Amino acid sequence: MRAIIPVAGVGSRLRPHTYTLPKVLLNVAGKPILGHILDELVQQGFAEATIITGYLKELVEEYITENYSLKCDFVEQSQLKGLGHALWLARHTFSDEPMFIILGDTIFDVGLANVLQSEHSSLGVKTVDDPRRFGVVEMDADGKFVAKLVEKPEVPPTNLAIVGLYYIKKPLLLAECLDYIVSNDIRTRGEYQLTDALQRMIDSGERFTTFSVEGWYDCGKPETMLATNRYLLERKPLARECADTIVIPPVYISPTAVVERSVIGPYATIAEGAMVLNSIVRDSIISDYATVDQSMLDRSIVGNNAQVRGNFRRINVGDSSEVDFSTP
Repeated sequence: MRAIIPVAGVGSRLRPHTYTLPKVLLNVAGKPILGHILDELVQQGFAEATIITGYLKELVEEYITENYSLKCDFVEQSQLKGLGHALWLARHTFSDEPMFIILGDTIFDVGLANVLQSEHSSLGVKTVDDPRRFGVVEMDADGKFVAKLVEKPEVPPTNLAIVGLYYIKKPLLLAECLDYIVSNDIRTRGEYQLTDALQRMIDSGERFTTFSVEGWYDCGKPETMLATNRYLLERKPLARECADTIVIPPVYISPTAVVERSVIGPYATIAEGAMVLNSIVRDSIISDYATVDQSMLDRSIVGNNAQVRGNFRRINVGDSSEVDFSTP
């Protein structure tokens, strides 16, 4: 089975970190967001994937080819015209075998084995408080099949939101429907929407069921990224011991990180090559090769190769920055 993973977005809400990295490569609980997704797909037996790239595409391609043996087709979306447009560009990789679409910036916890054996196409859904930010599902009178899909409605007919997981039994029919909306310039909110193509599939007779995704974790903003970090750390084994350091689980400390005379945790990620000295770090992500010295950090994200020294602060520091709070 083939997985389709769109990762073309810029990640503007995660600035300054996404000036130098695509958001799907930001570190959460010890590895890039995309790495958590690919690990789950490999575990489920996927051998092929289509990766729809865009912003900083070379870094995405390098990460995947160096770390995974998946057979991948890389498709570039140079202009961000919506998820429907992204998939339309990748339609030449579709076949008559079922496929699974998953957005590349979302961590999920769902039993995929049952979903991938479904008799019908199926959409991952979750009940949310404010469905206006999502595609929304209306079920038929029996509550068994999807009757209608509405993209980001001002007045939502339900609070059942599509959360970025799509099992498609007939990919070639999806390709036809995507081609129809692009060829006829059918846009919603200025973009070619996947929901419009899926609705056309429904109108042509394709049946869609839904599956519940209670464990769904967005990584689109600093606060949600930290929340996802907390969730993933709770599933990690105990961290290694460090010299003269108190470790309060759950935490992740890379085998290549240097941590001395500090208090780490709870809910702290210390990534590859990072250095934490004489500091207290909790509910934070210290990214690859960053340095934290004589600081107390809480609910903070320190980017790759950044340096933070001195005093107690809450910060959000991008890659290759240097912050020094020490007294001259």
